[in-house]
Amino acid sequence: QPLEVRTGVHNVRDSPDQTDIASEFTQEERDEINRMKDLPNLYQSMVNSIAPSVYGHQWVKRGVLLMLLGGVHKKTPEGIKLRGDINTCIVGDPSTAKSQFLKYVHGFLPRAVYTSGKASSAAGLTASVGKDQETGEFCVEAGALMLADNGICCIDEFDKMDSADQVAIHEAMEQQTISITKAG
Repeated sequence: QPLEVRTGVHNVRDSPDQTDIASEFTQEERDEINRMKDLPNLYQSMVNSIAPSVYGHQWVKRGVLLMLLGGVHKKTPEGIKLRGDINTCIVGDPSTAKSQFLKYVHGFLPRAVYTSGKASSAAGLTASVGKDQETGEFCVEAGALMLADNGICCIDEFDKMDSADQVAIHEAMEQQTISITKAG
C-alpha cells in the first residue's frame, strides 16, 4: 500500500498533472536534468558544489544541501498542516567557515536574506508597525524573515542576539507565521 493510504498523510505539493512543473523548464534544462539523473555520484557531486571554496565540512554541506532542497509539506486527515521546511543551525568553533556557508547561500539564492544577530532586534527580524509619513496610516514594515518568505533567512552570530530576540523567531520557524500584536 502507498504511504498515503497507510498513514492518511498527503503531500500538499503533489500535483496530479506533473506537466505543469515540467513546462516551467526549457527543453535544454529538461535534457540537462535527464543527463544528471543518470550520473553515478549525483548526490556527492551536489554536496561538493555547496560552498566549493570551503575545504571539508562534508556533513555541513550535506545539511545545507538538504535545507535548500527542502522537505515535503504534508496535511493529515484532520486537516493539520505539517511543515516540510528544514531549519539548519551551524554551530562550531571560531574560524570554521560558518559565515562562509551563510554568505554562499545568500549569494546565489534569489530569495535569501542575510542578517547579523549582533545588530538585529525582534522587530528587525520579524516585522514592525509604523506610521506612514505621507498618509499617516499604520503600515507593516517587513523584517528579514518576512523578506525571505519562501526563501532562506541566514542569521549570522545568532549567539550574540538577546534571548528575547531569539524567541521572536520561534513562531516563524515552527508555525511559518509572524504575529504582530501592537500598533501605535
